[in-house]
Order: sequence, then C-alpha cells, then structure tokens
Amino acid sequence: MKYKFPILLLVLAPSSLLAADPAADTKSDTVVEEIIARIDNHIVTRSEYVRSLEQVKQEAQQQNAPSQDAAARQKDALRDLIDQELLVDEGQQLGITADTELVKRLDEIRKQMNLGTIEELEKAAQAQGVSYEEFKQNLRNNIITQQVIQREVGSHITISQEEIKKFYDEHKSEMQRPEQVRVSEILVSTDAKPAKKGPQEGNAAPEISPEQRVSEAESKANQLLAEIQKGAKFEDVSKKNSDGPTAAQGGDLGFFKRGVLAKDLEDLTFGMKPGEVSKPVRTKQGFVILKVTEHQMAGLPPIKDAEPKIQDALYYQKLQPALRSYLTKLREEAFIDIKQGYVDTGASPNQTKPVFTSAAVAGAKKLKKKKKFLLF
Repeated sequence: MKYKFPILLLVLAPSSLLAADPAADTKSDTVVEEIIARIDNHIVTRSEYVRSLEQVKQEAQQQNAPSQDAAARQKDALRDLIDQELLVDEGQQLGITADTELVKRLDEIRKQMNLGTIEELEKAAQAQGVSYEEFKQNLRNNIITQQVIQREVGSHITISQEEIKKFYDEHKSEMQRPEQVRVSEILVSTDAKPAKKGPQEGNAAPEISPEQRVSEAESKANQLLAEIQKGAKFEDVSKKNSDGPTAAQGGDLGFFKRGVLAKDLEDLTFGMKPGEVSKPVRTKQGFVILKVTEHQMAGLPPIKDAEPKIQDALYYQKLQPALRSYLTKLREEAFIDIKQGYVDTGASPNQTKPVFTSAAVAGAKKLKKKKKFLLF
C-alpha cells in the first residue's frame, strides 16, 4: 500500500552548531556578512546561522526539551540550513513555485490572527521586526521543501498491512485509551454586543437589559436547534451562527475524558449516542447546543480504528532515514564548501567543493548588494 500523508516541517527546524564566535562585527559602520557555507551558487551567512541557533533555543524552551535534546538540535543547525537550500533548489529544478499555496497560507495566517486584510498582516509582521518580504520568502521556501519531500521521498514510502498488524501487536499497552467523547458546540452568547448606530448618525441604539439578552439568546438557540432537526448540518449551522471560538471548525471541541467537563455536561454528553444533538444548555457564556460526534469506550481500540495513527507512526519512522538518504544524494550532486571551524553533520564523504572564480565572487556580492562579505 502506497501511503500518502501531508508532510509537516519536521526535519527542517533549524538546529545548531559549534565553533566560531557569532558576535557581530561592530568595528566599522559597514555591515559585515560572513559566509560560512556555499551550496552551488547559494550561501549561508553567519547571521542566518545565529538566527537558527536562537530559534532552536526558543523552541527548546517552549517545549521544555531536555538539555541533551537541545544540544543535539544545535549540533545539526548548519546541516538543516544546508538541507533547506538543497531542497529549495531542487524544488526550482522541479518547477515548484508554491505561488498558489503561498496565497492560501498567508490568508490562513491572517484569519488565525483575526486580521481583516493582508495589509494588516504585513503591518503585524513589521511590528515584530520582521520584513514582510522576508516572511513571505521563508514561508514560500517552507512550502517548496514540503512539496519536494512529499513528491521525491514521501510518495515512495509504502506501508503494508503486515507492518500495521505487527506495530499494533507490539504497542498494545501504549494504545490503551480511556472512555472519551468527541463533542461539537454551537454557542449563542448572552454577552452584551457592541451598541449599533441609530437612524441618526452618532446616536447609539439603547442597550437591552441582561434579562432581554438572555431571552433573545435562548430564542435564537431554540431556532437553530429547530433548523438542525429539520435537516440542516450541525457543522454548517455552527460556522454561520456560533459565537464560540471553534465556529470556523464547525464547532469541533475535540475529545474529552471523564472528569474534564463540568459534571452536568459530562453526564449529558457521555449519555448521548454518536450523532445525537442536545437541547440548548444554559452556561455562563450563554446557551450551548452540543453534538456528540464520537464515543470511544475504554480499552484497546480495534485495529481498524488505530490504523490511521499507526500509519502515521510508521510513515515518520520510514521518512527520516529515507529523507536523510535523499539529502545525501543531493549533497553529492552539489558543490558544497564549509568554512573552517563549522561542521555540517549531514556531510557526505563524496561531496565536492566548488571552484571559486571572480565571477562567482561578484555573483555572491550581487546577492546582498548592501552588505560586504568576508570570503574564505
């Protein structure tokens, strides 16, 4: 069975390395960029390397990663930067532009940040000290690397039913699960809404009383329930009408084990059958209509239920060595040179160093017009 699965940015998170002091040159007004690696006609500068180190450090702190794990990621920093250069270059060779996907991703990010326009997203990036063009280019590069990995590596990975059965038998204790329900919601809030303008500009409509807000919210919740009972899809009604934070996902709240929800909501949802929809329930936020989409009993799930997660686990087990092998091949087809004092942990003994010419030096300078390069 050929297994297809969307590739995440799993191997390209910048990690880091050793040697050379990454302090910036402050002895003159000239911005100095030290080249620490050349990959064909591409370069990696020390400032890019230092940013990768900082990113690895921040990610390790956020994930509470053990110090040895963080150190291992740092050791691979230059390798990961070179990996991405190789994959982006390969993507260009394959004709992958990522233009359509880039527009889609930017719009998704805009929505996640609750921003009205792309211009607001640009301002948000600049407010965090990030050039919007650089932000877009980094996102484009990530999309290209994902697509190259999927096309050239992931599409060749196969997982057999025998492998799935073997994994299932060997990991039964890890796959034991508690009883849990997957719940979706439609929330009709009783919070005060922003006052609307009256017929005459500048005159706000009178605010309604808390009691009236509750009455109107209950009436709306009953109306939405009636629509669902007449055949409207719960997810569509939630997307259009819910005041909850999960409206865009059709109200999906995910799974809940016993002891997590409030007692009355737990008793209600654990007593419902999959597909069943509740009457409006009064909560602190307003009136909520609940739907149980799945009800998983405690114990070992049947293999057919566990199969998607098993496929994921086996896929990523196979992906790592397959991707490393593919990147080694790309290294051996490229010209790569690393400055003394820095180490590429993914280097192949069959790599070839580039031969520098005056034209190559001029090309490197053209890449960063406003910066002076220290060549080696």
